[in-house]
Amino acid sequence: MSAKNTDDAEHAESGAPSEGEIVADRFSTDEIFQRVLATGSEEINSSLRILTLSGVAAGFAISLTFLAHSALAGATPGTEITPVDHLLYPVGFLYIVVGRYQLFTEQTITPVSLVLTRLASVPALLRVWGLVLAANLIGVVGGTAFIFFGAVLDPPAIEAGLTFGKEAVAKTPWSLFSRAVIAGAIVAGMVWLEHAARESVARFLLVYLLMLVIPATGLYHVVVSTADATFLLLHGVSSVTTVVFEFLLPVLAGNTLGGVGLVALLNYGQTKEAFPEAMLESPRLSWREWGLKITATDPRDSQKE
Repeated sequence: MSAKNTDDAEHAESGAPSEGEIVADRFSTDEIFQRVLATGSEEINSSLRILTLSGVAAGFAISLTFLAHSALAGATPGTEITPVDHLLYPVGFLYIVVGRYQLFTEQTITPVSLVLTRLASVPALLRVWGLVLAANLIGVVGGTAFIFFGAVLDPPAIEAGLTFGKEAVAKTPWSLFSRAVIAGAIVAGMVWLEHAARESVARFLLVYLLMLVIPATGLYHVVVSTADATFLLLHGVSSVTTVVFEFLLPVLAGNTLGGVGLVALLNYGQTKEAFPEAMLESPRLSWREWGLKITATDPRDSQKE
């Protein structure tokens, strides 16, 4: 592998590098950051319809994680959950990454990077977060309800699915929050590393292995946890107050902090604020726009002029 000059490095239409400048199959931190910014720009400038439908699809995909996770756990011998029971947990996440659907915990790094560089405003970020999270919850609740009312799971799998939720509810909110912080960092880190990968096989293995860490180490992801909570509620095992305030909200807060604080900020701090070529001419928002307006610079507008 030979060294390359900046002018020789290949770039995508967005201006983000499609190969490394120094080593073709290895991106530098700044080059990864450019790729993350390009993805974030596409997401934050997406229409309400696209964000909503993509978010619902992602939520439904996570219900497949719940389905596969419960089915495998119910099919393995014994009543206790073992590491083998978690092998199908990443299914929904693979579905999301390969299909390019919008998952809330992925949004803690791509649009946030635009906000940190003042290419998008805080209200614009909150708009994306709110839309995607709501759509994810609609999709996962709908998918889990279908699994319940459609009698999709056998009795052993039902018991396993209930066990996941019962174990979570039995923990303290602080424990759930702490575990969710780590899970949020893992998911956001996965997004960063996924932008560093060039091959589909590498992305597949990356997503599978990192997402497998979450159940294997007893961590919690808010959308998967919503499936667990929905299953508990439908079986009358827990109350709405308990699952919302003592389970889901601590997990949501932890995932958000883990993704934004431990990954987006730290990874941003390693970069030189290098921008994709299409964004070089994009004006920075004023501090007033950054804090008060739902706005983001769209490099596609400058390309049309």
